[in-house]
Amino acid sequence: MNYFEQHLSCLENHGFAKWRPAFEELLQHLWFQSKDGNLPRFLNTLQQIPVVPDITCQLNQDWVTVFSNKISSSQSEDIGQLFKKLMPWRKGPFQIFDHRIDAEWRCDLKWNRVVPFISDLQNRKVLDVGSGNGYYGFRMLAAGAATVTGIDPSYLSVCQFLALNQFVQTQKLNVLPMTLEQLPANMEFWDTVFSMGVLYHRRSPFDHLTDLKAALKPGGELVLETLVVEGDEKTVLVPEGRYAMMNNIYFLPSSKVLESWLRKTGFVEVRTVEESYTSTQEQKHSDWKPGTSLPDYLHPDMEHTTIEGLPAPRRAILIARKPLENIRLPRYHVKPASKPSE
Repeated sequence: MNYFEQHLSCLENHGFAKWRPAFEELLQHLWFQSKDGNLPRFLNTLQQIPVVPDITCQLNQDWVTVFSNKISSSQSEDIGQLFKKLMPWRKGPFQIFDHRIDAEWRCDLKWNRVVPFISDLQNRKVLDVGSGNGYYGFRMLAAGAATVTGIDPSYLSVCQFLALNQFVQTQKLNVLPMTLEQLPANMEFWDTVFSMGVLYHRRSPFDHLTDLKAALKPGGELVLETLVVEGDEKTVLVPEGRYAMMNNIYFLPSSKVLESWLRKTGFVEVRTVEESYTSTQEQKHSDWKPGTSLPDYLHPDMEHTTIEGLPAPRRAILIARKPLENIRLPRYHVKPASKPSE
């Protein structure tokens, strides 16, 4: 089954034709020829999900919800068991018939912080980088986006989305198993690009910001959400070991530094619109994601401090725009030294 064909066709209706062959070739390599040992198991789970008639979806609320008055109790039970085979669920929350998937992350809290500051998504083409299972994509779609293309290299995240979309059944949204770096160069296609929770995982933050800019059409909007630290225009934390028990955290700048990085990359109208510590209500223990979570990563005796003694996770939302024309950095000329007076 080609899980991506209809979405690519939907994108093609919005001017995507020149890029479609490159995406199909990439998907052929990353998905259809994948040798990942878990993918066959995930696909087998997808194929067992039963068809449910008369489905109603509510995507414009905190709990993305799917329900039907014609689902049998046995079907509902089967669906719950199949969705548990796709654990861990890191992003949510979802209400799927009788099952409340209260994932590790309450993504609705972040979404509600972001929404007041972004441009109206009505009829916009959206790219969601590091989308996970598509929770934010469903919310973007409900906000009026013409299309939402999530990209995430996690096969589990892609399959979680595909499981959800067996009920939502939208062509306007999909999660493609790829990274930003794998996209064709200088696409300049999307009206809005979201990068939420990605930058601090990148060894080269400037490369990531440059790639985000290249994906945006001129005049498009970047929504960047990432970990930061308190500080001034010179403050950057580079954890030498683990940070909040994670070993793939590289750069934690202050929001002022991050604004400077965005301007250096060529963005304009850069502004930080929100900044706050991550709460243990937003990232928490969950039956749908066994194991540790944020409460285990914080110091038990020191407020706003990680278990390693570093500043606790603090997240900022920045908005920036790609200029309509490329902006060159000004040239600076050294004036010749004046002759000493005689």
